[in-house]
Amino acid sequence: MSIKRALVSVSDKTGIVDFCRELSQLGVEIISTGGTKNLLSKEGVPVIGISDVTGFPEILDGRVKTLHPAVHSGLLAVRDSAEHQAQMKELGLDYIDLVVVNLYPFQETIAKPDVAYEDAIENIDIGGPTMLRSAAKNHAFVSVVVDSDDYSKVLEEIRSEGDTTLETRKRLAAKVFRHTAAYDALISDYLSNVNGDPLPERFTVTYEKLQDLRYGENPHQKAAFYRKPLAGADTLTTAEQLHGKELSYNNINDANAALQIVKEFEEPAVVAVKHMNPCGVGVGKSIYEAYEKAYQADPVSIFGGIVAANRIIDEDTANLLKDIFLEIILAPGFTQEALDILTKKKNIRLLKLGGLELGGDRKSQFVVTSIDGGMVIQESDTHSVTEADLKVVTDRKPTEEELKQLLFGWKVVKHVKSNAIVLAKDDMTIGVGAGQMNRVGSAKIAIEQAGDKVQGSALASDAFFPMGDTVEAAAKAGVTAIIQPGGSVKDEESIQMANKYGIAMVFTGVRHFKH
Repeated sequence: MSIKRALVSVSDKTGIVDFCRELSQLGVEIISTGGTKNLLSKEGVPVIGISDVTGFPEILDGRVKTLHPAVHSGLLAVRDSAEHQAQMKELGLDYIDLVVVNLYPFQETIAKPDVAYEDAIENIDIGGPTMLRSAAKNHAFVSVVVDSDDYSKVLEEIRSEGDTTLETRKRLAAKVFRHTAAYDALISDYLSNVNGDPLPERFTVTYEKLQDLRYGENPHQKAAFYRKPLAGADTLTTAEQLHGKELSYNNINDANAALQIVKEFEEPAVVAVKHMNPCGVGVGKSIYEAYEKAYQADPVSIFGGIVAANRIIDEDTANLLKDIFLEIILAPGFTQEALDILTKKKNIRLLKLGGLELGGDRKSQFVVTSIDGGMVIQESDTHSVTEADLKVVTDRKPTEEELKQLLFGWKVVKHVKSNAIVLAKDDMTIGVGAGQMNRVGSAKIAIEQAGDKVQGSALASDAFFPMGDTVEAAAKAGVTAIIQPGGSVKDEESIQMANKYGIAMVFTGVRHFKH
């Protein structure tokens, strides 16, 4: 066998002229359509129009041109079948040995913020996926290329043997079906959302690989980093790495956790994360002041951690950051002076983020979590509260400063693994209790970490108190105000305990479990 005829129809014309010119020089007859045919002709590459093959004009604004038996019989005929050979000869049909197709730019179209529904629909390719699937199904005999990165490999094999190897055809066919599956997944997702049905009876997702990772959580686990199409500019998947070695699996998870927390704050904020829990959070009038507070919150745990900032890192802040070992610093940018300082540290990763969407009005996204044999899907927790949402349930109302610290703590506690307790004071965390099997255990950890700073602090709990023991432990330590969801059958017990010690307590009516 050898490649004698190729059908070429591409939206992305990168490299297509040089590829087809060499195919022609190797004796391959090229069939093409529309804009691709016009380009090849203009560049002097011999080309036959699709209508000359089908005997039928391109019609309906190009919607129908390759959907024809003269095309698909040439792609699907089993070359070593005597019956197929006889039918092809009887009908005067010729084989097509190579298909080079990429699809209408549906993803690029719906990425436009003001895209019209009609434009999105018009950019759903029909003929392209059909040709790709026909050729890929018949890869025992037909070569199919959907990615310009494969042009050189295909040419190399044709030069050498006149055809591609079966191994290459199998690889290319698998790539085609991945490509068309991703294409269809984007279309179904778009239409489901347009129709107000983001959780349909079948949920298909697609991601594109950014890089292979050295390993997963542990060295014996394989891993890779993928990005969802149309990922936002303020996500980790679109961040620009300015310096440092490659990210690891654990780096990526920790950095994402830090990023989600720092986006809670409109004022300058810095978050330090270890093992996906915040070990220090601070806000201030400047990013320098915010970092000082985040560092002082837990100067032990921040070592080897991830730091995220929601403002550009300047020279003064960089001078503080360089004094300890950090895995990653994420920020909307770095001044040149800051880069000069931080890039002297060989291994630290510096990530520049796109425009951050800050504060409580961020759009919720759907989050997919894998389980053994399936997955669960939920909206991301972007719920926020304001002072107006709070219900004071104790005899004493919180002071203005206590309210400020309560709301600060509430923004942080939603990102701490449940059961979660956060102590806040002076616009910084002073104690974090995470992931304990009972809430009073988390409170004791946070109180112990806070030490003497606990006096006059505010406590945030991600879920209600099942009894009054956590309130009592907090009161005896020196906590003066508490924010919690409320909703326990024993709320009154907690309220009376708070009143006993003169604590101001407010309910949010919303919990923030994070497992």
